[in-house]
Amino acid sequence: MTTGLWTTTFGAGDKWSGRISKGRLLRFTALQDNANLSVMMFHADDLTERYNMPDTLKAQYTAHLTHGNILMSDNGRAMASFVDDELGWHDTITGFTTRTSTDSKFGLTQYQLLRNEWLRSGYENFAVELVRNGLGVRDMGPVVNLFSKVSCDSVGQLTYDAAHCKEGAAVTLRTEMDILLVVSNTPNPMNPSTHYPTAAVQLEVFAAPAVNLETDYCCNFRSENRRAFENTAEYYLLAGR
Repeated sequence: MTTGLWTTTFGAGDKWSGRISKGRLLRFTALQDNANLSVMMFHADDLTERYNMPDTLKAQYTAHLTHGNILMSDNGRAMASFVDDELGWHDTITGFTTRTSTDSKFGLTQYQLLRNEWLRSGYENFAVELVRNGLGVRDMGPVVNLFSKVSCDSVGQLTYDAAHCKEGAAVTLRTEMDILLVVSNTPNPMNPSTHYPTAAVQLEVFAAPAVNLETDYCCNFRSENRRAFENTAEYYLLAGR
């Protein structure tokens, strides 16, 4: 991979949002064991279009994401693709933490007393970043929890795998459209630890090679993926881009 265009690190409890153009590689790396980075994604030029969890999962016959999978929008377009993955499983079903769940599990903390040392929840982080981008709490939706593995057995019991993510593990997404990326480095709701996790996550942004729809692995992973790529290509063709 060539020299990165930009890099940043999300510490424990951090939040971030930013516009990222299509044709970028986003490499996320866990800097400690047991990382979890919750991700929301919107179409940067039309914020009413965003990651659609039900369509993404049912179209690809899966409940978790890994290499070959794509994130589909609610307009049936390919938003981003998993082009490289060292973990093989990223959680899509457990959501993000709330103020109540954070206080219950890790103890009551308040910004007024602890300032930046207070323990943040995913809900609060997303609320702040969405408002910064002209959205609001009504726009909160499903997230992808990068680095986390939560499996479901035949009777619906969810199990969190605390050994799944090791320091240095990385996953790379390729943006297929201009996106607004919103992230929260807060614990997976299923993490059984009673100590607030401190794993940082690094994000590096690179220019991606041009995509050939005939040979691209993610595009041809399933026929539904191919249609989503074609829908995205049609959008940019008609937009003159």
